[in-house]
Amino acid sequence: MLKKEANKIVGGLSAPGKMPCPSINLPATACNVGAKLAKVPGTTCHGCYALKGRYNFKYTKIAMARRLAALQDSRWVRAMVVLMENRKFFRWHDSGDIQSAWHLKRILEVCKQTPDTQHWLPTRESGLLKFLDPEIIPKNLIIRLSATKVNGAAPTSWPWTSTVTDGKGKTCPAPDQGGKCKSCRQCWTRSIKNITYAKH
Repeated sequence: MLKKEANKIVGGLSAPGKMPCPSINLPATACNVGAKLAKVPGTTCHGCYALKGRYNFKYTKIAMARRLAALQDSRWVRAMVVLMENRKFFRWHDSGDIQSAWHLKRILEVCKQTPDTQHWLPTRESGLLKFLDPEIIPKNLIIRLSATKVNGAAPTSWPWTSTVTDGKGKTCPAPDQGGKCKSCRQCWTRSIKNITYAKH
C-alpha cells in the first residue's frame, strides 16, 4: 500500500503545531466521557481547546468527521501502519478520544506493528482501560489516563497519568516555549508517571 492510498483510507493525519510529530484527530463532540465533562465547570474538558479556535473551522470539522468515519474501514490498521513508516514519534488524538474497545484494540495493533515509532495515547476513557493489563501493551506505547478535575489528583487506576493545574506545579514546559514541545518528550516517557499541564 502506498502512502497516498493510506492517507485516503484514514482521512489524513493532523499536524498540530505544538507537536514534534503528526497526530490524528477526531471530533471532540464524539468523545464518550469528554463530551459530558465539557459541560461541567471545573473539569479538565470544560472550555476544551478542541471545541474552539481552528478546530471550529469548516474544513477542520469536515476532516475530523472524515477520520471518524474512516475508523470503520477494514484497511484502517494497515493504512496507519504504512503512515508510521520512518516516524520516531506519534501522538494519538490531538482532538477526540478512543471510541470503543474495538477502536482501542485496533490502535494497539498499529503500535504492535510499528515498533520503531514511540506512541503516546492520552485518554479519559478509564472504563476502556479497566480490563487492559498495562504489562501487555506494546512497549513503544504509553497510554496516559487523564484526570477529570482541574487541580485534581491523578487517577490511581492506571500507571501513567496526566493532571491539569490552573496555578503552580506544571511539569509540561510548552507554555514557556511558545506553546511547543521543542526537545521535550516527557509525554512519551514511561519512567515519568505523571505529567501536569497548565490549563489551556
